[in-house]
Amino acid sequence: MSEQSHEYLTFFVAGEEFGIEILAVQEIRVLRKITELPNKPECVLGVINLRGTIIPIVDLRLRFNKPQVDHGDKTVVIILKQLHEASDNSIGIVVDSVSEVYQVAANQVNLSPSFGNHVDHCFIHGLANVNHKLIVLLDSQKIFDTELLYQANPVSTI
Repeated sequence: MSEQSHEYLTFFVAGEEFGIEILAVQEIRVLRKITELPNKPECVLGVINLRGTIIPIVDLRLRFNKPQVDHGDKTVVIILKQLHEASDNSIGIVVDSVSEVYQVAANQVNLSPSFGNHVDHCFIHGLANVNHKLIVLLDSQKIFDTELLYQANPVSTI
């Protein structure tokens, strides 16, 4: 494999397989009680207390405008950390299930095709063909951009 390759943790959201750079993954946790907050973007479920650190939790189903379903036994929270900032910020993303870790060479990553303004590409790093299947690779650091969360999702009140 090329020295310009990265490992990606893959997971499912609404039957689609996504990947996120493994270096951004802090840990994977069982979905437990989430404390709701008022006036938050709809895709933000609330916060959890992880060993004394308050972590916002984003539901990727809601963020990607997929139908909401009850969380199942395989539903987990992937805790992500910021990679390129001098900060120790973390965020959790709720996914339907985790899958595998793949080594993806840089030359396997393609830009997602343009569909004009009808498809939101803000979180997409690219598409990779791995083991004869197409995986959408997410840009983990864009998930930390609160402006993008508010742009895509109206504020909900509880």
